[in-house]
Amino acid sequence: MMPRLVLTTGEPAGIGPDLCLQIASQNLPCALVIAGDPGLLSDRACALGLDIEPVNWSPGSPSFPHSPERLHVWHVASAANLSPGQLSPVNADYVLKTLRAATDACLAGQFDAMVTGPINKASINQAGIPFSGHTEYIANLTGGEPVMLLTAPALRVALATTHLPLTEVSRAITVGSLERILRTLHRDLVGRFDISDPRILVAGLNPHAGEGGYLGREEIETIEPALDSLRAEGLNLVGPLPADTLFLPPMLVEADAVLAMYHDQGLPVLKHLGFGRAVNITLGLPIIRTSVDHGTALELAGTGKADPGSLLAAIDAAIDLVRRSRH
Repeated sequence: MMPRLVLTTGEPAGIGPDLCLQIASQNLPCALVIAGDPGLLSDRACALGLDIEPVNWSPGSPSFPHSPERLHVWHVASAANLSPGQLSPVNADYVLKTLRAATDACLAGQFDAMVTGPINKASINQAGIPFSGHTEYIANLTGGEPVMLLTAPALRVALATTHLPLTEVSRAITVGSLERILRTLHRDLVGRFDISDPRILVAGLNPHAGEGGYLGREEIETIEPALDSLRAEGLNLVGPLPADTLFLPPMLVEADAVLAMYHDQGLPVLKHLGFGRAVNITLGLPIIRTSVDHGTALELAGTGKADPGSLLAAIDAAIDLVRRSRH
């Protein structure tokens, strides 16, 4: 059976709807349903000069193989003010409704995986809804314990902390949290990526991995005890390593993944290597979820200049994970 994917349109003022329309012409080896507003997609198709027919899909309907120039759309009503490039907090509920619908449908077994378009966190928070990101929101809906993993050609980077101010990072890193994250990363590298004995490089938090305690003690008091405990369980872990040399090719050549301590420690390197081809994968959930590696790019919305490369990579990654899970 062909993998069944549900794709959310993301922030309606951004390039998410454009990307959904742009991939309509692709031959995709899956059944694909867009969770979004058909009117929004039709209007954006007109703006882009695309002749694409939205086909209504509803829960319980068969999942048909994707065919070029047709999009199967699961109607989620949008709010007002859908002008490309113009954010409005009134659309926050629409964004979250698409995520809830897609997540619930995956939990119910109607889809094998969900792929998410880019969203604007600030706009959702401005609507009075506390929101730190896709990863945390979907984890709350599923009851999972998420680990954010970004992949690019020849590199996988997981995060010990995700969307936190830098002043809060050290407090959020504990022996218990590192053990949970590394167990999840190890388990999913084995179970979802079919790597029998994954070798994981672990970054230190401080410059030079703390320089023996002179530049910080988190490595000595938190990271090393967590790694020692997990090595006793059989995990293949290297570190804590200085982040400024960890990403050099000789270090990465035999690594299956890197665990960075915070968002901007690991992701700039990954995005430099593979921006536009990188994929965000949430581990530790009872469902498969992948996403693009970029934001809403409001300035490109409705112009036809958005690059669908990362969305296509996210779809390919979801298909691959579904197929691996079936075996």
